[in-house]
Amino acid sequence: MALMDFIKKQFIDIITWTEDDGETMAWRFPMQDFEIQYGGSLTVRESQMAVFINEGKLADVFGPGMYKLTTQTLPVITYLKNWDKLFESPFKSDVYFFSTRQRLDRKWGTPNPVTVRDKDFGMVRLRAFGIYAYHLVDPKVFHTTISGTLASYTTEQLESQLRNTIVGSISDIFGESGVPFIDMAGNQEEFGRALKAKLDPLFASYGLALDSLNVQNISLPEELQAMLDKRIGVNMMGGMQAYTQFQTAEAIPLAAKNEGGLAGIGAGVGVGFGIGQQIAGTMAQSLNPGAPAAATTPAPVSPDEVVATIEKLHGLVEKGILSKDEFEAKKAELLKKLA
Repeated sequence: MALMDFIKKQFIDIITWTEDDGETMAWRFPMQDFEIQYGGSLTVRESQMAVFINEGKLADVFGPGMYKLTTQTLPVITYLKNWDKLFESPFKSDVYFFSTRQRLDRKWGTPNPVTVRDKDFGMVRLRAFGIYAYHLVDPKVFHTTISGTLASYTTEQLESQLRNTIVGSISDIFGESGVPFIDMAGNQEEFGRALKAKLDPLFASYGLALDSLNVQNISLPEELQAMLDKRIGVNMMGGMQAYTQFQTAEAIPLAAKNEGGLAGIGAGVGVGFGIGQQIAGTMAQSLNPGAPAAATTPAPVSPDEVVATIEKLHGLVEKGILSKDEFEAKKAELLKKLA
């Protein structure tokens, strides 16, 4: 009976793994009801490593090459089973293969804006994205901390964790650098190096090596970017005063087209003669920033100026821009200036 049981046993004399896809990182050689033939062969290809697990304990590790499985090539298993050099029988052991190929062009990014403290703007929310590359370097660590006893383990199962690890480090790196957002956006390569240096030990704790990490873009959410663009525009025009002057000059032709006419600029009703002078001064100042600002005290009003203004206001009435009541009120105000 014992002889028949021995004959019925199935032995494995060749152990190898041909990767059938590009995403499997760990794969367990099928061993159920099989035993490894003593003196069999193990083939580990380039970009692979193999690990023997004996009775739940991680034993021998093999790099690329072809091995004849004997007590000489399996020192740890030999020690665990207390084999002597003459013991040559089949044995049971789980064999895991690990792919050490480099994983290129892996995407990372912030699914939502990350709040960080900025030197110039205070608290801001920013987005960032880029690519990274990594590969498995320590199958023992990867097996004990990540893949475990699963029959196979893929990059899809791992990379959500890796992406979250990268994004979680952005706030710390941005705060530690002390570099303003505007300067950081222009130094993405430096930011990427700092981020990689922080992530290297975290990847190593998974049995991985982070080969490269690139930051392709750092940006603000659309509403914050619009505010930043406006601030940049103000600075480009020489500050808030120059920007206000420019806006005033731009508003004059637009106001005449709106309901209420030039009164909408701020004269209340009608077009104030004093407001007209201030607008004119503002326009002159915006066109010639080097010129001294106009005096705030209104210049003396001549009868000819009053008459000319009334005629212009009357023209606005005919065009339907001013109402008759607005015209009469403004006319009375102008005539008082002659008293």
